[in-house]
Amino acid sequence: MVKSLQLSDWSLIQSFLAVAQTGSLSAAARMLGRSQPTLGRQVHALEEELGVSLFDRHARGLTLSEVGQQVLPMAQQMYAAVNALSLTAAGQAQQLEGSVRITASVFVSHHLLPPILAAIRRAEPAIQLDLVASDASENLLFREADIAVRMYRPEQVDIVAKHIGEVPLCFCAARSYLERAGRPASPSELMQHDLVGFDANEEIINAMRNKGWPASRESFATRCDNQTTYWELIRAGCGIGFSQLGIAQADPAVEVLEIDAEIPVLPIWLAAPQAMRQTPRIRRVWDLLAEGLKAGL
Repeated sequence: MVKSLQLSDWSLIQSFLAVAQTGSLSAAARMLGRSQPTLGRQVHALEEELGVSLFDRHARGLTLSEVGQQVLPMAQQMYAAVNALSLTAAGQAQQLEGSVRITASVFVSHHLLPPILAAIRRAEPAIQLDLVASDASENLLFREADIAVRMYRPEQVDIVAKHIGEVPLCFCAARSYLERAGRPASPSELMQHDLVGFDANEEIINAMRNKGWPASRESFATRCDNQTTYWELIRAGCGIGFSQLGIAQADPAVEVLEIDAEIPVLPIWLAAPQAMRQTPRIRRVWDLLAEGLKAGL
């Protein structure tokens, strides 16, 4: 029989959910910023409190037991409710000071946001900024970030999203590569060159096939999914690739190619939790971010 659980055991629920998600104590400890022994003690304490075994132990990690699978949905509901309570409470803060946590892709964080954040700091020195450079999609409703810069339209319920504009893309390559290999002027000529593409990500391949180009993974001489590293491969002379037009134009080592082919634009959005959007410091940073991003388009 499962015993009742007290609200004072919230940290135990967090530990349970982290281990259930990652499948190991070590991975859960990294996710929560706690030590592995602490996670182990908290999971054991929760099992003792409930009087059941929540996990089956294996050589490769932990899997949810039958009881653990039954408990998981209820623990997830508790987690969502506590975070909703935290969001609502935090949204009542009226001071134009404090910290604002912003998340964006590694590429956007590296190339677009630094001068914008510097301008925000000059305009609002009482607001501290945390930048989470990550290609993962942080969950805004769980306070992993206050504002997200996205290259797609966020679809989560209870999220406010604003379309900032469109980022033009281009074909480009290092001048050193083009001096050696020549400058293609058509899609057919382009396909004869060394191309820089993605590895597991098939976005470029699919886009080229939609245009009727015979593209496959083997069409790309160099491949990498990390956008920042991808850009550096282009700059180093590995071949012709794609980039944001403004980034390519600003780099003297890179040349934008005039190829008779239409390239889709990249949408840029801001997103924030509905409960936090009107908090003065977040609203102010949101407005300044939107202003800075629009100026760079």
